Amino acid sequence: MPTDISEKGLETILVEYLRDKQGYEQGVSDDYKKQYGVDTERVKRFILSTQKEKAVSTGCFANDNEERKFFTRLSAELTKRGVSDVLRKGFRYISELFDMYYPLPSELNPTAKKYYEKNIFCVTRQLFYSANNTDCIDVMLSLNGLPIMTMELKNHYTDQTIENAIKQYQNDRNPKEDTSALLLMKKRCAVHFAVDDDLIMMCTELCGKSSWFLPFNKGVNGGAGNPANPTGIRTSYLWEDILGKHSLSDILENYAQVVKKKKRVKDKKTGKKKDVEKELVIWPRYHQLDAVRQMLDATRKGGVGQKFLIQHSAGSGKSNSITWLAYQLVGLLDGTTPLLDSVIVVTDRINLDSQIRDNINAFKRLKNIVEWADSSATLKDALKDGKKIIITIVHKFQYILEAIGTDLKDKRFGIIIDEAHSSQNGSLSAKMNMGLSGNVATDGKDLEDKLNAIIEGRKMVKNANYYAFTATPKAKTLEMFGTPHTKSDGEIEHTPFHEYTMKQAIEEGFIMDVLKNYTTYASFYKIVKTVEDDPEFDKKQAQKKLRAWVERQPETIHQKAAIIVNHFHTMVINKGKMGGEARAMVVTSGILRAIDFYYEINRLLEERKSPYKAIVAFSGTKEYDGKQVTEADINGFPSKDIEDNMEEDPYRILVVANKFQTGYDQPLLHSMYVDKMLTDVMAVQTLSRLNRCHPKKIDTFVLDFANDEETIKAAFQKYYKTTILSRESDPNKLNDYISAIEEANIYTDDEVGTLNEKYWNGVSRQELDPIVNLAVDRFKALDENKQISCKSSIKGFLRTYPFIAAVTSYKSLEWEKLNTYFMLLVHKLPKLKDEDFTSGLIEAIDLDQMQVTKLGDAKIALENTDAEIEPIPMGKGKGGKSEPEMTKLSDILEQFNGINWQNIELAKQQLDELPNRIKGDEAFVNAAKNSNKATAQQQFNSSMLMVVANMLNENTEFCRQYLDNPDFMNFINERVFQNVYQQVNSAK
Repeated sequence: MPTDISEKGLETILVEYLRDKQGYEQGVSDDYKKQYGVDTERVKRFILSTQKEKAVSTGCFANDNEERKFFTRLSAELTKRGVSDVLRKGFRYISELFDMYYPLPSELNPTAKKYYEKNIFCVTRQLFYSANNTDCIDVMLSLNGLPIMTMELKNHYTDQTIENAIKQYQNDRNPKEDTSALLLMKKRCAVHFAVDDDLIMMCTELCGKSSWFLPFNKGVNGGAGNPANPTGIRTSYLWEDILGKHSLSDILENYAQVVKKKKRVKDKKTGKKKDVEKELVIWPRYHQLDAVRQMLDATRKGGVGQKFLIQHSAGSGKSNSITWLAYQLVGLLDGTTPLLDSVIVVTDRINLDSQIRDNINAFKRLKNIVEWADSSATLKDALKDGKKIIITIVHKFQYILEAIGTDLKDKRFGIIIDEAHSSQNGSLSAKMNMGLSGNVATDGKDLEDKLNAIIEGRKMVKNANYYAFTATPKAKTLEMFGTPHTKSDGEIEHTPFHEYTMKQAIEEGFIMDVLKNYTTYASFYKIVKTVEDDPEFDKKQAQKKLRAWVERQPETIHQKAAIIVNHFHTMVINKGKMGGEARAMVVTSGILRAIDFYYEINRLLEERKSPYKAIVAFSGTKEYDGKQVTEADINGFPSKDIEDNMEEDPYRILVVANKFQTGYDQPLLHSMYVDKMLTDVMAVQTLSRLNRCHPKKIDTFVLDFANDEETIKAAFQKYYKTTILSRESDPNKLNDYISAIEEANIYTDDEVGTLNEKYWNGVSRQELDPIVNLAVDRFKALDENKQISCKSSIKGFLRTYPFIAAVTSYKSLEWEKLNTYFMLLVHKLPKLKDEDFTSGLIEAIDLDQMQVTKLGDAKIALENTDAEIEPIPMGKGKGGKSEPEMTKLSDILEQFNGINWQNIELAKQQLDELPNRIKGDEAFVNAAKNSNKATAQQQFNSSMLMVVANMLNENTEFCRQYLDNPDFMNFINERVFQNVYQQVNSAK
């Protein structure tokens, strides 16, 4: 007989493995009672074998009528609470609490092991689940008679794939259309899997065509999919690993849950706000499950004193991963005692507290194990009261630990750091380490002992494990928390312990590719001189001041706001993006610009009789039009309502200034308008606000007034796949700083030693100031260049030393003494103000012409490579004051304007035509398609000269500016080439 390569054959492989290798029972469809939605005989068998006295006490199986009442009650509880909650917490019937599942036992509890073995894991194929039709589901798994999982299987050999399985669930498995299909109802079954021989997808809530399936795949080479399996089918890890009894029990006990979230929404009838509770059914993604399990396993085996860096893409569910990790860390045992006394979650997101608390409370009957700590007193109380998980804001944590001092040295901690790229500066990390280790200066020691204790305290402590989560690990983060590996050249690189890459998340469809639709704009200005004289100003300072001045002019704000409003209405709203629910964000360069944009956008919306409004978001207060204002003053509602209001009409556009650019999780956000320079981590974090998926979200859009495509591509490329630190930091850089400082000769070794002796022995401040002031007076006597070099090097030392001390094994009393000395000195050194060589500039100019021009649409494609980054840069500080380049105002304006247009509209028309003209040049198109990018750029430059020369008879002004002004030629060439090169290659 030939091999069975049918769908039924795949089903047989799965079912027989679960039955013969994993110890499942195999059921039949008739075991499942449709009126209750459970396998009644296995429920009954489980209870009678484990809790017979309760069954006798309640008489629940005494006769058919009592059984009917019992199963009716059980079915109602499953509908109300969900299967994962009923399994974990049992359910009450009359006077008894019936356990519906016995959890995984510890090795020290043979009784618990005996009870766990009484759990009944069952697999049933071809299950007829409906009383209204003869539809059947390929596979159902149940535990003690309660359905926990369904599967639809498809097979490439019969020309069906996972997409067919998903469509089958969406089109034929809708519980709203078939109320008898209890198996398909929300919460009653924990998860539904679509499986073929290559891929796996999962859904936790079936709701017809809106059923949202998420990937459950391992990933291949940092991308989507599953690796080849040399011994079988790619997806066999599902039944060979994930669905093993212990693995499935672990998921049901520690991951699967129903989370209730409250949010305030506007009542459409009354217009008033009301609280609405929404339930989310959670099942872990593969990368979440794998990461948490690997960290727990490494913690069990290695104990405390370890560090783990988790690089998971933005939008990948880090909050749930943190919750699952924290909850399970506090349950780890070292023999019979807890391995960790407490787990402290350090975050910059206040809402993570309630999220973790709600998630953990969904797991077990044990509640109140989570506490929020915002002071040393609340942290002490939390530890004293036995709180196992303590959450604190990153900026409060260092002060809490300082206050506690040596009280914690005998405790063992797990430190979970949320968004590690932003929270781990050197001084904060050092204070965290000192507080946890108990290595702080105490009375009764001489100076050397005290300093040695502090040096030890700066190291990564041995009484704690660090679990750092980030999507964008910086060099410091990698060196502090990454896993070290020795390379062939002897250098030590650092890599993440676990990664779920941006590439995989995008390819799997779990997050959106925010660079797919990227449009850049540029501003062209003409500024005129309004004074008869031609005064001189520093060219560099003047160019910067002119640009800032132009960007805040009402005409500039108006043109950009008009582009934003027009695009949002015509290309987002009118095209029905996200079913007409799409939102947008405007990213501005500062608070004043945000307020300007807010008022102008709302004015333009009102002018076109739009039903929508904007909201402005910024922190603190700002003077605007002569009075101090807050975001709440301008918006007309409290700041805490901004996020909720953005989900309700009429609010559709959020204008921000350094707020909501990180941590804002809003799937309805579709478009972003950027008027702020973005680089590196901030570019990725800001644009990633768009990447959250939504069932109605099929694309995103970015319109950028401030950045070019290459800058954005370079920022994202670092974090597209695995980010690797190429080598460790060189501690000798500290000596470079010291050498630069010592050249100024402002202190002596004796003064440094005396100050440390006095400071660490707690003398009166009056004894410290005379020592510090000696250096201050010498500093004031230096010339300006030496002052700049000296002070910048002191700041560099103070910024770098805590980090070097934390991540290296080197110890230096000299460095520690200098750190104390410089820490006091730097605050007393006079501020160095750069002289303003542009005084009177703004009063001498006026804006004559201004045009915001579209440069092109692009799909920014990233390379399929890991990124290797260098250690944090450390140098000798600034070399001194640069000499001003004094230039006549007329020359400055000529360079700034770039083009002295006589007919700006005709010039803009020709600029817009350039991409299509150059695409008609055969030599360039051949080079773009068949050569590397550098060769294509060379041919482009030659072809552009010919294209522009041929345009001379149409408009001499534009062509002359291009041919005679090298800066303008380069400006045009760079932008047109990037646009056209991508278009030509995408059309291959």
